Amino acid sequence: MPVRGSHLIDLSGIDADLHEGLRALAGDMRVHGYQRDDPVREIFGLLGDRWTTLILLVLRIGTFRHAELRRALGRLGAEGKISQRVLTLKLRTLERNGLVTRHITADVPPRVSYALTDMGLNLVSETRHLIAWVHKHQTRISETRMQFDHQEGDA
Repeated sequence: MPVRGSHLIDLSGIDADLHEGLRALAGDMRVHGYQRDDPVREIFGLLGDRWTTLILLVLRIGTFRHAELRRALGRLGAEGKISQRVLTLKLRTLERNGLVTRHITADVPPRVSYALTDMGLNLVSETRHLIAWVHKHQTRISETRMQFDHQEGDA
């Protein structure tokens, strides 16, 4: 069996017509990231979590203090309020990945605010394209869900 992480993958039990495509995908993943903490996996994981995309969309509007951002997210998200701890962890992760910048004032008490970096703004722009795709296909998605749920109910 091939070594984990190599571009060779075990294709036994998989239709031979699919092997070429799987090898190409494995090679691409080897080059661009397949480990859990590789940027491609982490960024897509962040975009798919409960809060990150909304945080990025809100920060696209401008610079927010922590408390303001928390209030805005709680009012916009269907999930309800975000805890201070979760927001802090999300912001730290976004900062670590170069998408958000944190500014601390010398005031007493210090004021902490967050804004998108240029790379964060670029990611939000790309994310808005994905959101537009969902909007364009939402009727079809809803219809397909209903058909699937109906079929599952009949099973």
